[in-house]
Amino acid sequence: MPSRDSSRSANGIDKLDFDANRHPPSTTDGSDPGGLLRDDESLLSNVVDGVIERDRRRLRRHAVKYLSFVSAILSCLCAGSITAFSLYGPLFQSRLHFTQGQVNAVSIAAELAMYLPVPIFGYLCDRFNPRPLSLLAGIFFALGYLLAAAAYHSGPLKEGGFPPAVMVVSFVGVGSGTSCMYLSAITTCAKNFGRGKYKGLALALPIAAFGLSGMWQSQVGSRLLYERAPEYYGEVDVYRYFIFLAILLFVVGLVGSFALRVVNEEELIDEAVSELERSGPLEDSPFIQRSVLHDSGNGYGTLESSDTISNSAESDDDDIHSTNRKPRRRSEDARHKKWLLNTETQVFLLDPSMWFLAAGFFLVTGPGEAFINNLGTIIYTFYPPNSSGPSNFNSPATHVSVVALTSTLARLITGTLCDLLAPTAQSSVSDEQPAQHFSCSRLVFLLTSTVLFSFGQLFLASGLIQSHPSLFALVSALVGLGYGAIFSLTPIIVSVVWGVQNFGTNWGIVAVVPAAGAAVWGAIYAAVYDGAAGDTNDSGADRLCYGVKCYAPTFWGMVVCSWIAVGLWVLAWRRWRRRGIAV
Repeated sequence: MPSRDSSRSANGIDKLDFDANRHPPSTTDGSDPGGLLRDDESLLSNVVDGVIERDRRRLRRHAVKYLSFVSAILSCLCAGSITAFSLYGPLFQSRLHFTQGQVNAVSIAAELAMYLPVPIFGYLCDRFNPRPLSLLAGIFFALGYLLAAAAYHSGPLKEGGFPPAVMVVSFVGVGSGTSCMYLSAITTCAKNFGRGKYKGLALALPIAAFGLSGMWQSQVGSRLLYERAPEYYGEVDVYRYFIFLAILLFVVGLVGSFALRVVNEEELIDEAVSELERSGPLEDSPFIQRSVLHDSGNGYGTLESSDTISNSAESDDDDIHSTNRKPRRRSEDARHKKWLLNTETQVFLLDPSMWFLAAGFFLVTGPGEAFINNLGTIIYTFYPPNSSGPSNFNSPATHVSVVALTSTLARLITGTLCDLLAPTAQSSVSDEQPAQHFSCSRLVFLLTSTVLFSFGQLFLASGLIQSHPSLFALVSALVGLGYGAIFSLTPIIVSVVWGVQNFGTNWGIVAVVPAAGAAVWGAIYAAVYDGAAGDTNDSGADRLCYGVKCYAPTFWGMVVCSWIAVGLWVLAWRRWRRRGIAV
């Protein structure tokens, strides 16, 4: 005769299944087994409800995180409009009769406005959230491009047009908008994905989208928003182009003000605080030194003991519905966050390797920005004034697209390869990793990219391109590859070495230096160009220059700076290796 258990299994009924309609057997001692069953059912129901609610919260978090990622890609895909400056920069000379120095003043103003406020904008991103910054970016863009459109439409100064200073002011708004929109998008991605396996790709994609923005916008300007008048047919209609950018970028900034959200920032802060407690103030700690906790008490610069925090958490759980507990807990969390971020900033600024990294970034990005901003005038130096000028194959719009495309490819490739090949913290401190696992430091990619970047400048400085203008595409490609990879790898290295909890501020501090580099090299290029133009054009009608002497001294200096940057980054790499940081 089969047993009770075997018969129940044959009928597909498990011993944990309950029938809500089954009456429990009565007992003679007055006890109520049905009450125990109902308690079990209630407990099981609560567990199931809790699991379902947890899954719903997780799904909502994932939806918000990936929606924010899509919004960040959209923001970066539009934010880099300033990289198309070479498309209309030469028209400031030919239509508004600006000198090369005045054209460079406009581009330098945009560069300074794009980079100098980055620490402030990064601070706001870390202390609050990226959404207000995206809205501010839309407002900056709209005001800047509308004012630039009005200044261009007014014509040359001698014909009653606006003075060049108005165009300079308008591009201050454009540069500020670029900084706000780019930083809000990048910070969102860094904090949402910076602890994951593919953090390199998560940062490389929006950075690559930023590089693409100049390419597609320059094509829209040259192929859709072009002049129809016979004497100017085919040239970009700068007035309509600026109006288009003002409307587009305001809408994108408005979208980002709703969609850009940082998920689970509280967990990020808690993990950083725990790391502080584990690492302590030891200078030789394998972790990056993030604090010096010598003060006692609960004032600024200290943490409560773990017992106090644990007791406080238990107390808050007991009184979770008490209204006077929640503000106090939020205030405590805000205090910990403020203390942590201030400490992170202090440690970042006191780290010598940060200054090596920033100095190299200054020496490379300045020449890169100067090349991109003056690409149009460089091309015209290859052709005598009485010639028909460059063909469509060698036009400024074409080379803006070449730089943007190669820059985008470099950002995607380096970001992906870093995720696949970069060493991990475990492999750098443990001998248990598989021997066949191949790893390659991010610094190898950074140094290789800088060498390629310097080769592009070397070809231009040597005069090779002057006699073979069709090879200028090679220069644009090498500069685009190096420039894109450097701008992709540097923020990734910042997030790896110093963490993501204070990424907006840390990256903002490093990102200031291209402003100084762009100003220095833009001024050097303008001085060399105008000096050579004065020698070849005594009439000074449009101050246009022709020949290798218009740019060669500038680019020889850029080559030297690129190789100095390589040396500085090698020094930083050695320091990180001694600390055991897997870069």
